[in-house]
Amino acid sequence: MKIYTSPRAPNPRRVLMFIAEKGISGIEQISIDLLANEHKGPAFCAKNPLCRVPALELDDGRILCESRAICTYLEGLQPQPNLMGVDFEERAFIEMADRRMELHLFASIANSVRHTHPGLAGLEQPQFPDFGRSQGMKMREVARWLDQSLSSQPYVAGERFTIADITAFCALEFARGLMKFHPGAEGMAHLQAYRDRIAERPSAAAA
Repeated sequence: MKIYTSPRAPNPRRVLMFIAEKGISGIEQISIDLLANEHKGPAFCAKNPLCRVPALELDDGRILCESRAICTYLEGLQPQPNLMGVDFEERAFIEMADRRMELHLFASIANSVRHTHPGLAGLEQPQFPDFGRSQGMKMREVARWLDQSLSSQPYVAGERFTIADITAFCALEFARGLMKFHPGAEGMAHLQAYRDRIAERPSAAAA
């Protein structure tokens, strides 16, 4: 199999961190240069018509896109360690937590960065700075809720590490790098401690 990724891009990092947590080997990594618009070239767009990374090319030539769909495939391919739920009830609650991180934390961070950071002007045209700033405020509302949640449980979905923590961590790292968002500096001590703890996992360095 081949995984098409891009350095420093948060969605590919989610999949690479998932692969590292699973201990899956043998997947060839192919880097796509987003700043050079390689993802919009005919070669890659033939694989993913939406021209976005990541994309997983299966051994039979089929292309699987969207981060969570790729992780679902890999979870089925190698069920242990389990990251998405052992039965339908746990899967539902983990998916709820993961979707919250994706839709309400990750997406707001991405919108804020894409519409306010000058380095991404080439990828996001037109940029709407006011929208980006408003998304930054909305992200902090979710971050404060998450900070309170983490005051009473060790992980985003409860008592164990799951895919929801991968999504949350990659979102926070994206915000740390391009929004200079440091939860502890904004009164979110539990969220800062959580980020620092997840950063110590080998998969965080591998992705």
